[in-house]
Amino acid sequence: MTTHNEANDITIETATLWDVAAIRELERVCFPQDAWPLLEMVGVLSLPSVLRWKASDGERLVAFVAADVRRTQNVAWIATIAVHPEYRRRGLGGRLLTLAEEAVGTRAMRLSARASNREALRLYQARGYEQIDVWPKYYVGGEDAVVMEKVLPKS
Repeated sequence: MTTHNEANDITIETATLWDVAAIRELERVCFPQDAWPLLEMVGVLSLPSVLRWKASDGERLVAFVAADVRRTQNVAWIATIAVHPEYRRRGLGGRLLTLAEEAVGTRAMRLSARASNREALRLYQARGYEQIDVWPKYYVGGEDAVVMEKVLPKS
């Protein structure tokens, strides 16, 4: 699936293993402390239970989302969502999040974010996510993770 937005010339399409280098670089820019190791990123890009999309501006990969669908639990998790700092506040993260929510086919979507990542937490709250838990000292450096959930509309 490919979508194209003429307004800002961003193309969204399925990410593949061929994108691993660009996605790892995006993760390093967006999450200097928490970027995924190579082996985990290969899993995200190849496991059949994970749905994934990339957003590109021309040849440049500028955003990525991966949703881990857990059918037996009827829930999906946003494994990662990253938007390059130069492309933030343009609605790109919201577009990717909506795409994932519409595709997973589960009762709910969950995600976690650093407690200090106020911008991300505000975005998720504005999109209907509610805090359901806190994982103490989850992130590198001992920071808590705020766990959020959104009940998805039935398809």
